[in-house]
Amino acid sequence: MPNLTLDSLQAVIVDDVRRALNEDVGDGDITASLIPAEHRAEASIITREPAVFCGRAWAHEVVRQVDASIEIEWLVRDGDQLIADQTLCRLKGPARGLLTAERCMLNFIQTLSATATRSQHFAELVKDTPVQLLDTRKTLPGLRMAQKYAVTCGGCHNHRIGLFDAFLIKENHIAACGGIAAAINQAHQIAPGKPVEVEVESLDELRQALAAGADIVMLDELSLEDMRTAVELTAGKAKLEASGGINETTLRSVAETGVDYISIGSLTKDVKAVDLSMRLRYRAS
Repeated sequence: MPNLTLDSLQAVIVDDVRRALNEDVGDGDITASLIPAEHRAEASIITREPAVFCGRAWAHEVVRQVDASIEIEWLVRDGDQLIADQTLCRLKGPARGLLTAERCMLNFIQTLSATATRSQHFAELVKDTPVQLLDTRKTLPGLRMAQKYAVTCGGCHNHRIGLFDAFLIKENHIAACGGIAAAINQAHQIAPGKPVEVEVESLDELRQALAAGADIVMLDELSLEDMRTAVELTAGKAKLEASGGINETTLRSVAETGVDYISIGSLTKDVKAVDLSMRLRYRAS
């Protein structure tokens, strides 16, 4: 499954920022209007803690949409390792525009950097193994693509984007379709060429999925012993993904079973915003 890139996200970034500014600014920043329109200022954004930086394109788009006359100099790139008190960018322009843009800029950077930072932490735990760590659809509503991009900045990988680009056949789908083989066969007929993944809860179900031609099999909360057996049984006929309750304590052991992928919902849903601030300095107009 290919990772998202900035080149593929340009329209998404514009839309993300438009929605964010609409909910924050609405029909006008009434507090910023207290400042004379001719007043200018300089500002810098700093991080108060170590992190992996992400969100530059979103923050830059905030500035563009608020006031395109604001100048911004970036000192970091997505994926850079940050230290406490590091300056991320410098800005100068109309004071009103800088203050209006501040919160949306920080919101994007703090959330996406948090996602990248958490992803890097998990990636480091298994960096000497061939396993790929995958995100899930457990993302903040409206920020699916942004968070999935941030995951890649931290060294992890993207699972399917949504319900439209790959099949993931789970227990309820299997029951409704009349069995694993029937569900997989229907999937191949409905959308030929789309990846077909099926979730299994036992080695017997794994055998059924392999016989029916699944591209990927998700091993849902199988024991480590059963995962190792699953790798032997599969023998490269499909990719294997481990899932279900995997955390920092168990991740390494699961990776060493030989599965191809491990999906971890907490890469995106359990993040803690990075502590940032913007410092503003007024200057003569």
